[in-house]
Amino acid sequence: MDEDEYRKLKTCEIEVLQDNGCNARDWDKIEVHEKFDPKRIADVHFSGHIKLGYFDDTVTLTGGICYKTGIYKTTLHNCVIGNNVLIEHVDNYIANYQIGDDVIIKNVDIIATDLETSFGNGVQVEPLNEGGGRQFSIYEKLSAQLAYILTTFRHNPKMIEKCRKMITSYAEEYIGKPGRIGSNTRIMNSDTIKNLQCGEYAIIEGAKRLDNGTITSTKQAPVKLQQGIVAEDFIISTGSTLKDDVIISETFVGQGVKMGRQFSSENSVFFANCEGYHGEACSIFAGPFTVSHHKSTLLIAGMFSFCNAGSGSNQSNHMYKLGPNHQGVIERGSKTASDSYMLYPMKVGPFSLIMGRHYQNSDTSNLPFSYLFEGDNESLIIPGVNLTSVGTIRDARKWPNRDRRKCKKKLDLINFFLLSPFTVQKMINGKQILKNLKKTTGVTSDFYYYNNVKIKRGSLERGIKYYDIGITKYIGNCVVRRLEESDFNNKDEFYEIMKANSTVGQGSWLDISGMIAPEEKILELVEKIENGRLQDLESIEDEFSNIHDNFFEYEWNWAVKMIEEMLGKAITSISISEFIELIEDWKDNVVKLDNILKDDAAKEFSRKTQVGYGYNGDDQVREQDFANVIGTFEENQFVGMIDDHIDRKIRKSEDVIASLNQIQ
Repeated sequence: MDEDEYRKLKTCEIEVLQDNGCNARDWDKIEVHEKFDPKRIADVHFSGHIKLGYFDDTVTLTGGICYKTGIYKTTLHNCVIGNNVLIEHVDNYIANYQIGDDVIIKNVDIIATDLETSFGNGVQVEPLNEGGGRQFSIYEKLSAQLAYILTTFRHNPKMIEKCRKMITSYAEEYIGKPGRIGSNTRIMNSDTIKNLQCGEYAIIEGAKRLDNGTITSTKQAPVKLQQGIVAEDFIISTGSTLKDDVIISETFVGQGVKMGRQFSSENSVFFANCEGYHGEACSIFAGPFTVSHHKSTLLIAGMFSFCNAGSGSNQSNHMYKLGPNHQGVIERGSKTASDSYMLYPMKVGPFSLIMGRHYQNSDTSNLPFSYLFEGDNESLIIPGVNLTSVGTIRDARKWPNRDRRKCKKKLDLINFFLLSPFTVQKMINGKQILKNLKKTTGVTSDFYYYNNVKIKRGSLERGIKYYDIGITKYIGNCVVRRLEESDFNNKDEFYEIMKANSTVGQGSWLDISGMIAPEEKILELVEKIENGRLQDLESIEDEFSNIHDNFFEYEWNWAVKMIEEMLGKAITSISISEFIELIEDWKDNVVKLDNILKDDAAKEFSRKTQVGYGYNGDDQVREQDFANVIGTFEENQFVGMIDDHIDRKIRKSEDVIASLNQIQ
């Protein structure tokens, strides 16, 4: 509101206010809008400096009941109140707040800030290691990527200290400032609200206690806190919903997160699209799409992303010696089965399924797409088998469709690809590991051991085959996409297209909590922070975005190097016929893998899975009941997608090969 629109109260207005049961320590400290109507204020006590907007509208609440905007039965201290606000029945007081237009505050105990708060910005959390040592400060614009380097790059204390000072400086800007409740926010039937900064269009209903936090709600992505929420020392980002007695402390809640049904969290960070229900989180780093839906599930001292924790999943982060100092890293896309258990320290490769109880401190990070299960009190692994699971493909396709972030600015940078230089490099490593085990232990051995896990001979052989298929498929994907997106009329133009853009990306790659990036670019970013070339948080986030935006360029550089290593010659020395052979091999492996996936999907329609259907009839009734509830294999949408995928890849290979034949 423009300062010129405010004026002192008129004597006649003061008289009306007094007749309505209002009083003030000093009427001269109250300023009002030119359109102010004192008739809309009743039973209000004013103290300190007050600014009031105008009130000439009505609001309609659930059930259709209407109220006139205004302020009723409330105490205000040092507040700025916007236009057409409804404030009614504040049992204690509202102190040191700026309240935007069209806000509703009704049936609340207290809303106050002590002016010494930074509203959750600068709060320290201790993720990944419950014993400490990886703590960092959260703030309202924190990304999963910055949090990742603050958590895992502890070998670089100078960089960590630079970031700490940046976040501290950001948080200190809020100290001494009043609290803010954004326009169109609704706060009803709630108890204690202290040191809260809240964006616009938020809905807070039935909260028990909100203390020292920021809610970055917007019109496009409102935040909802409902029924019994207790939150202390927190940040809650746009589009998130917390309800049904959730309890959080020292916790960052990212964009589009859902929590409910008595879920609790402490010293944890949750990034985009995570979900937490029923269970408990303690000192976890929950990267994008980490999900825990079930009772008796404990996630503790671990790093996760794109993870689904089954009911009763549990971990131990100490061995009763020097305290809870151990940690686990469960890489992207992994799942834990019901009643699974992991004894930390432990590291699990991407897209793995963890079943049973694991008491050995294993590291399977270079055996991705595996089943890790328990047998005879040992940890057994089937490498690569998850590449052939239709569930893995379904997961990879569902995540982009389940991105709930509606705001313009998305804090987390997310790469949804199932196959990338990160996962494929691990397959290459895994293939070599399995070959080395076979060579050193002997081809006739019934089983092999690797990093405290047991591998049966048949599983080892199949693992090599599955990794071969995955590697070939990915390299072919890169080549075909490159040729589809480029125009070439002769060999010179073709080879110019096929060259690497640079050497960037030809080394190792990292998964930076959802963002896939060359390790050298991340190290370069860290060095820029360390030497002062990146001096503020916004510049750091921009640098992450630049790396993310250049993913395809860096990916092609990596693919060129892999092709050169596979064929033992420079990319410009590879003949057109060899490229055609590579594409034919790609097509064959795509079709082979898709047919394996179809066979896996067919298991969902077998007689075995129909048990429990049609229980009031014979086999025919059972089959009809199953078909009406689940559908048929031939009509299944996902099966149809696989068939369509096969057709499209075959056509692509034919088109690309035809283009190559023209320049031979």
